[in-house]
Amino acid sequence: MRIKWFSGIRVTGLILVLLYHFYITQFPGGFIGVDVFFTFSGFLITALFIDELEKKESLDLLGFYRRRLDRIFPSLLLAVLLTIPFTLLVTKDYVANIGRQIAAALGFTTNYFEIATGGSYENSFFPHLFVHTWSLAVEVHFYLIWGLLVYLIARRINHSQIDPRLKISRFRALLALVSLLFFIASFLTMFLRAFGLKEFTPIYFSSISHSFPFFIGAFLATMTGIKNVPKNFENTVKKWTIKKTLILFFSSLIVLLVLGRFIEFDQRLTYLIYFLVASLATAVMIYTARVLHEKTPNVKEPKLLVFFADISYGIYLFHWPFYTIFSNRLDNHLAVLLTVLLSTLFAAISYYILEPLLVGKKPKIFTHKISVNWQYAGVPAAVVGLLLLTTTVTVASKAPEMSSLEKELWISHLQQDEDAMQEMRDLVDKKATDEYQIAKGISVIGDSVTLGVRQAILDQINDSRVDAEGGRRMEQANEVMKSQQEKKLLREYVIIACGTNTFDDYEKRIEELIATLNPGHKLIFVTPYDGRADETWNSQKLANYEQTLPKKYPFVTLADWNTLASEHKEIFGESDTTHFAGNLEGEKLYMDMLQKTLAEAKNKPAKTSKN
Repeated sequence: MRIKWFSGIRVTGLILVLLYHFYITQFPGGFIGVDVFFTFSGFLITALFIDELEKKESLDLLGFYRRRLDRIFPSLLLAVLLTIPFTLLVTKDYVANIGRQIAAALGFTTNYFEIATGGSYENSFFPHLFVHTWSLAVEVHFYLIWGLLVYLIARRINHSQIDPRLKISRFRALLALVSLLFFIASFLTMFLRAFGLKEFTPIYFSSISHSFPFFIGAFLATMTGIKNVPKNFENTVKKWTIKKTLILFFSSLIVLLVLGRFIEFDQRLTYLIYFLVASLATAVMIYTARVLHEKTPNVKEPKLLVFFADISYGIYLFHWPFYTIFSNRLDNHLAVLLTVLLSTLFAAISYYILEPLLVGKKPKIFTHKISVNWQYAGVPAAVVGLLLLTTTVTVASKAPEMSSLEKELWISHLQQDEDAMQEMRDLVDKKATDEYQIAKGISVIGDSVTLGVRQAILDQINDSRVDAEGGRRMEQANEVMKSQQEKKLLREYVIIACGTNTFDDYEKRIEELIATLNPGHKLIFVTPYDGRADETWNSQKLANYEQTLPKKYPFVTLADWNTLASEHKEIFGESDTTHFAGNLEGEKLYMDMLQKTLAEAKNKPAKTSKN
């Protein structure tokens, strides 16, 4: 039984995800589209279980798993095989570690693979082509656990001495209770862990902390349903007018669109409340769509809406690897257009042709079923499949373990650790200023951008020491600086070069760092640059704020990398428009900036107890 207007919910989730990936600066919160999918899946699966128990008086657990596998795996495998050949258009950096990515995707463990490797959509030098399958992994984990629990609950009811007429209502009640308990446990996990984290990727990708939308949907299914619905829902259908139902439906849609437009991935409130709001808004859309189905018996869904709802899963699978590849070669709008066209084409082929064939049904083009003569089609299909498989295996076997940029940063990190051990053997520099006993020279504290030019700094700036770490935030830089001060390792000139990864409290963190700095030092801030950022991004806001500091503090000097890099975007080549390690022109530009800034800082006073 197909419920009308559910297509609108599927398409809403898809559009939010696509907007997030294609136009992240305009729709930084579009990632909530995944929560729309999660909530809807939880509802749909649970409602179908209720219908199955009423019809057959038992549940076929293995049959459920088989149906889910038939729906999920063919499209996933096709997405992997068809997108890998397109990687020949870009550098090998984009297929670094691709074999493990493919294994994680096909094994439904991408979410934990990304947690282990530190991957994410927003903080990766070369985005993993199958990072988006993290949500598929979470969904499969839900199917495995929830399917088993529902099956056990159904068995318990079947073996109990209960009036058969009350069986379904008791089943609904137990499912409601269990789904509520699982929702509370999952949401509290995300809520409580969000307070202790500075990087939210682990709780975003986790099947434990991010499964609560499924249980919101499951709980809703016990209140409504698909074929089998409770009396309370029937009464609601009678009482509600179409106008009231539409107002609630579109109000919830607006809530989702507003969240997609304004919230951000690295906001703590996103994890404390916004994911919950998105899931509840989706639940309202599901409920009202179910009411509308009953209220509009003679109205049909638009065919185009149904089409995109049917292939939404396939589009989700194909769009990210295609966009990652095409956006590296084409203008963004052209990359988006090509991605949408190819994703739609391949998703339609998968849904209307491949999936029916694999389950023994006739494929169809829209509503027209077609016959396949394997006597003629078998050999060409086998040849194409073999070519795709061979290409995938070849690319995976020849792919590097890490990208060239990651390798540069890894080597720099090893060298930095070695230098730090050497310096610990000589805690106090013999050359110190008379008044404050501060070691002469330059201390550089930075993030992965700094790590990429670490060796150049050491080679070209006398008496310099570099401490850099990927993903470092301003508060972490402050802790490093404080530690160096306590050990008498912090040198006269202190260069702070981080901020690409920052939260809303950037002003507070900068002021704390300035206050932590002891008298006798001169402070230099290097403004961060992210080629994807606009004025709404925290990294850009931080850069703007740093530009005001020299007027406020006489001992502060500005190295405006943000402005300089924006005028020389060619140095980033095919990287993520933030890192340029290994690019000699970028390295020279960065070092010239530091040398000029240090010369300027020499003419400024050091910090005193008064300033």
